[in-house]
Amino acid sequence: MSRGHHKRVLMYSHDTFGLGHLRRVRAIAHSLVEESKDISVLILTGSSIIGSFDFRTRVDFVRVPGVIKLRNGDYTPLKLHMNIDDTLAIRESIIRHTAETFDPDLFIVDKEPLGLHGEVESTLQYLNEKGIPCVLGLRDVMDEPALLEPEWKRKRAIPALSQYYDELWVYGLPQFHDPLEGLEIPQSVRRKMVYTGYLQRGEPADIPTAAFATSKIEKPYIMVTPGGGGDGEELVDWVLQAYETDRKLPYPALIVLGPFMSTESQAAFKGRAENLDDVEIITFDAHLEQLIVDAVGMVAMGGYNTFCEILSFDKPAVIVPRRYPRREQYIRAKRAQELGLLNMLDPEETKSPKDMATALRHLPQQNRPSDVIIPGLLDGLESVNILAGRLASRPRPKVRVASSK
Repeated sequence: MSRGHHKRVLMYSHDTFGLGHLRRVRAIAHSLVEESKDISVLILTGSSIIGSFDFRTRVDFVRVPGVIKLRNGDYTPLKLHMNIDDTLAIRESIIRHTAETFDPDLFIVDKEPLGLHGEVESTLQYLNEKGIPCVLGLRDVMDEPALLEPEWKRKRAIPALSQYYDELWVYGLPQFHDPLEGLEIPQSVRRKMVYTGYLQRGEPADIPTAAFATSKIEKPYIMVTPGGGGDGEELVDWVLQAYETDRKLPYPALIVLGPFMSTESQAAFKGRAENLDDVEIITFDAHLEQLIVDAVGMVAMGGYNTFCEILSFDKPAVIVPRRYPRREQYIRAKRAQELGLLNMLDPEETKSPKDMATALRHLPQQNRPSDVIIPGLLDGLESVNILAGRLASRPRPKVRVASSK
């Protein structure tokens, strides 16, 4: 049956850990359907908590079996009692079958050119043969070149960019950072790169959040978020030490631990917060944007999505970046500080509770990101809507029917 002008966009996000990839593709999906009533979006994801989020009309998801990355770099099934190879085979089969059935007009892959362990390659081959445009979306910073180069060589990423992708969308600006800096990238691939600007987050609906159902603190507050929380213990501990040391900080803190922080760490932090009348801790809220709007400033680790929220809601911010296993957050925070968009507190240089307390005290008086004029800084979603609309409307090549003679 003919679909007429209605277009279908398929998105892939491997989501082995954390919230970053899921939240990025969700923001793009929502923007696409808001821009056009003639687009539907289906998200392929391995996220274990995707069901906690709400989705707009004409956006849905298919969840493949989850996997998680171990500290030694290996992967293991998140839930299933089976080996990783069989789990990956199931994922690859679901991805390919979904693409065949959904029959998209555009395929957008997040970050991993061939997907987790190459699980998307057969789907890319299939869509290429049908003439369906494929796009790789990259965040502004991937990693330090010395670390990214061997990883991408192992994953056959650069040949994949040449072979399978029509365009590479960089969700940032060239004057901020080149995510492929230092890599030997063919000019043919460089010509595929389009910088969109950062992905702006819109004002959230004014709905009640779980954070203030029984909260002991009042607005405004300092918002503290380590993202998904899986590696956020150091940040939360440092902020708590500051409040335990300096009992006269001018604003209370709302700490959102993140759903992937260990239950032991969550319990320990909540126990310490019970002794502080100016610190409230919650584990997770799917409507994080609403909590950010009511904050006087933010303290965060500095992942891509948090950075977009800082820019979008124009909040003074202190970033405490991690440097391991990737230097992505440190590179982003350092560059943002150079441009005057925020301040960075580097745990490699200090871990003093007094230094954190000083940063918290000065945070509300910091400049806001909007005090720095950078043209096109938050044009990301608008650019993606235009780019996606153009590619999805591209006429498909006619399939030749073999002669019976």
